[in-house]
Amino acid sequence: MGNRIAVVYGSVRSERQGIRVARFLLDVLKERGDTGVLVDPIEHPLPLLDRMYKEYERGSAPPVMEGLAEIFRSVDGFLIVSGEYNHGIPPALKNMLDYFMNEFFWRPAGLVTYSNGRFGGVRAAMQLRATLPEQGMVTVPSLLPFGNVGDAFDEAGKPNEGYIRSATDAFLKEFTWYVEALRDRRAKGVPYE
Repeated sequence: MGNRIAVVYGSVRSERQGIRVARFLLDVLKERGDTGVLVDPIEHPLPLLDRMYKEYERGSAPPVMEGLAEIFRSVDGFLIVSGEYNHGIPPALKNMLDYFMNEFFWRPAGLVTYSNGRFGGVRAAMQLRATLPEQGMVTVPSLLPFGNVGDAFDEAGKPNEGYIRSATDAFLKEFTWYVEALRDRRAKGVPYE
């Protein structure tokens, strides 16, 4: 049956490179028997945050928010694919995440970062480690950073470097452990909704 995983991508730039990483992850999830759902801010455009989803009366939020909330509630975990903009989180990703909270509760987040430099976006990952638990997610201990992203993956998301597949497999093995452990525990009840 597999797990249902949201691959949350965070860039809206015209020449975005990280979409290659998101495509790669969707392919790997499929190979593993999981269902990957791409959440792309270009496909789900949100204005700058004014009111969170939970601040709307049930059923009265704008359709884009209702659609995202439905996706987020339906998944077992999140792979957050983030670039690094000026040592931080891309604004489209942060804006999208800030709209929601309860929909993330008691689910794991795996941090997959990238950059055109050699550090692979790890500084954005540190900011995400501070933000995501505040929103109810559990970030898994390992990171999956990709440096030189434009060379590391082709346009379709196929890796050009040998280490990418083995690093991804190890990361997803850990992430899946958290997905299954937290899903099993949620089925027995949670401290609060």
